Amino acid sequence: MRPLVGVLALQGDVVEHVAALERAGAAALLVKTPCDLERIGGLIVPGGESTTVMKLLERFELAEPIVARVRAGMPFWGTCMGMIVAAHDVAGLEQPTLDLIDIGVRRNAFGRQNESAEVDLMIPVLGSEPFRAIFIRAPWIERAGPEVDVLAERAGHGVMVRQSNVLGTSFHPELGNDLRVHEYFLEMIGRPHLHVGKASAAA
Repeated sequence: MRPLVGVLALQGDVVEHVAALERAGAAALLVKTPCDLERIGGLIVPGGESTTVMKLLERFELAEPIVARVRAGMPFWGTCMGMIVAAHDVAGLEQPTLDLIDIGVRRNAFGRQNESAEVDLMIPVLGSEPFRAIFIRAPWIERAGPEVDVLAERAGHGVMVRQSNVLGTSFHPELGNDLRVHEYFLEMIGRPHLHVGKASAAA
């Protein structure tokens, strides 16, 4: 059976993630309620606006169930805003998060909308071919705890990280044609306790 992967459907690049998951061979479910959450084997939180999404998670009574499931082992992937929501802290801001991965992030660190860029990243866990990464109002990682694997870097800052069953990317793999990050997440769902050694690469 194809894995059933949830995409948080409160805001952001929902349709794009669903399409990428389906191209990668998974089934996708739009997650809007705690009942939806119970059905899935992994959850993606897409890009959007982090303070708004945190408020919506509380309003829809999803914040605590997500934290409980992730801490029980469910794979989680946050892209751009989703990584901010998952972080331990946000530099310079008293902003609530789900605190799922031991990183500190800085919002809009690579610039505003008109400074968006496509960059070839070397990501060793995805193979030797560069990954064309799309950065849009992207955060970067200012601090990574000792249990966090930095899988890719740009300009000296982490942009793809993993800690156990939690994955974070500053960029938007769902907006390109390369499915390798989605396939990597599907491998996490199939093998959630697979150890990942530290590996980083700068663009």
